[in-house]
Amino acid sequence: MKIQVAILPALLALWACGNSGANQSQTQGPAQVPNVEVVTAQVQTVAQESTYASTVQAYAVNNIMPQSGGRIRKINVEVGDYVQKGQVLAEMDRLQLEQLELQVKNDEVEYERLKQLYAQGGVSQSDFETAELGYKVRKTNYENVKENTILKSPVTGYVTARNFDAGDMFSMSAPLFVVQQVVPVKLLVGISESDYTKVKKGDSVKITADAIPGRSFTGKVERLYPTVDAATHTVKVELTVSNADKALRPGMYARVSVNFGNLKRVVIPDQAVVRMEGTGQRFVYLLGADNTVSFTPVTLGRHLGNTYEITEGIPEGSQVVVKGQSALKDGVSVQVLNK
Repeated sequence: MKIQVAILPALLALWACGNSGANQSQTQGPAQVPNVEVVTAQVQTVAQESTYASTVQAYAVNNIMPQSGGRIRKINVEVGDYVQKGQVLAEMDRLQLEQLELQVKNDEVEYERLKQLYAQGGVSQSDFETAELGYKVRKTNYENVKENTILKSPVTGYVTARNFDAGDMFSMSAPLFVVQQVVPVKLLVGISESDYTKVKKGDSVKITADAIPGRSFTGKVERLYPTVDAATHTVKVELTVSNADKALRPGMYARVSVNFGNLKRVVIPDQAVVRMEGTGQRFVYLLGADNTVSFTPVTLGRHLGNTYEITEGIPEGSQVVVKGQSALKDGVSVQVLNK
């Protein structure tokens, strides 16, 4: 009787386990087929456009200063003034200039007198040529001193620096003024050496500035530098913008969009692209004729709104999964909801 009592609980336990396994098998049932949605990969014309960061620069920057030290007699402009080419910005002490002006006037009178005498045979050719040379040398010296006494702007632009005041002794330590030409302005961008041959002088580019939202500017390729930077493998390209309204100012951060032409490319929705964990590799799932999906790596091009340009990996007309990728594996069968 003791043996029978011991066996009974064991049989009950085995029956319970078997019944539990049967219930679990009935609960799981057949494996469910993942639901997906697909789109057809289309070929579109895609502008091969790249955007580069740059900084607006003055077209020309002039440091205004005399070639030697001296007393500053007069200051005519201030920082922020917009000056015209040839406008007088400042005057230095005029003593030397006035002395040379008197000498040149006397030399001119003497030169004209000798010129008449030479025409009449009153002086020799050598004496006349010596006098003529002396007059021209002093006149050139006078013009040089005048240029360094009455300081004029060589360009039209903004005065961006003034380092001395009237009455100061100019010491050659810094320019008296800095004038920057802003009509036009220029920008420098580094174009990849692979795209360098696609850029030509005169090409148009699109420019935007963070400081002027909602507005774009048209620039032109002014020049291409002749060498490739060995460290970055880029080529410097200089762009100019007319900037007639002076909206762009030196120092502004800008973005330059360069169009290298148009190509026919396969384009798919960006939601179809899945990133492989740990590698950064992008892939998509393609739907086969038997309603199975295949894991397909792709090479992405430009991001165009809510679509991607595909440069490698997908032929035109492919059925690409755009919803339900999280439940997929390579080779599994799927149920297409929008087919």
